[in-house]
Amino acid sequence: MILRVKKCGAMTTAQSENGVINKRMLVLQELGDKWANTYVVTVFRNLATIEFAEGELVVASMQFRTHEYNGQTYMDIVANDIVKL
Repeated sequence: MILRVKKCGAMTTAQSENGVINKRMLVLQELGDKWANTYVVTVFRNLATIEFAEGELVVASMQFRTHEYNGQTYMDIVANDIVKL
């Protein structure tokens, strides 16, 4: 899917079962007008080390996941791969 970077958050680290991993949040929007679908996406490991500029076009492969916490269901969007155009 071709998307436009709306915001690139700071890289942080997160503790996982396998140690510490890099993590970054991105806001990506489908091409179109200001009402086009927008996604808050998490990238991990090496993808999290890449800086993305606002307005930059990217191709992203995303995975939509759900999890339950305290009786509530939440959705996470994780980018498996992102390539700058």
